Amino acid sequence: MMFKSSTTAVPDTPSVPRHIAIIMDGNGRWATKRFLPRVAGHVKGVEAVRGVVEHCVELGVEYLTLFAFSSENWRRPAEEVSLLMRLFVTALEREVSKMHANNIRLKVVGDLSRFDAKLQDMIAAAERRTANNTRLTVSVCANYGGRWDIMQATGKMVQANPGVTEFTEEMLAPHLAMAYAPEPDLFIRTGGEERISNFLLWQLAYSELYFTQTFWPDFSPEALDEAIASFRQRERRFGQTGEQVAKKTN
Repeated sequence: MMFKSSTTAVPDTPSVPRHIAIIMDGNGRWATKRFLPRVAGHVKGVEAVRGVVEHCVELGVEYLTLFAFSSENWRRPAEEVSLLMRLFVTALEREVSKMHANNIRLKVVGDLSRFDAKLQDMIAAAERRTANNTRLTVSVCANYGGRWDIMQATGKMVQANPGVTEFTEEMLAPHLAMAYAPEPDLFIRTGGEERISNFLLWQLAYSELYFTQTFWPDFSPEALDEAIASFRQRERRFGQTGEQVAKKTN
């Protein structure tokens, strides 16, 4: 199924976001404040993921996208990167069976070629196992960057259309890494920073942005409810006037 872009068609505006995208920021700072090693924050962050996934299922959210590891995160200390990779493996080992039992599909999005063969195999196996699940699609962005996504999609589009020199959004869209999902309705970033950090640059064109000081390990289902309550207060115009939107809702 192909989803229309918010710049080419006005999408529906549900009261519960159909698709939520989250930058899970603040794990390291959460740990540092508690005089713990940074990895302790990442371990605690995995627990927060579990709570948010369960709450999204309860709310009827269809797509949840989590920014786990950006293409720029390789710049972090080698020890921390190694620990993050091991944590990724552990999370896959522990969580995939639970996700499958709860009818949750897992997708891992990004340039996976830089990961070791074992992790690539585990990702592929997890995606195959959960491919037909329909309750919630959880996408984990790993070694992902928005500019990488646009560039790889552009390359595939050009390759698929030899000799063509003029292109449209509709020609590019099927090649984006998350072509299987609608654009996010709500973007959340925890940890106090207010930027999108090369995350879903194409897809966030008309998403509602929500920033919170809460560090990711402390981001609870109740915190998600607060973000959604803020989302419900927004008037989503998609280039229209407020009067036009009011006429449609009356």
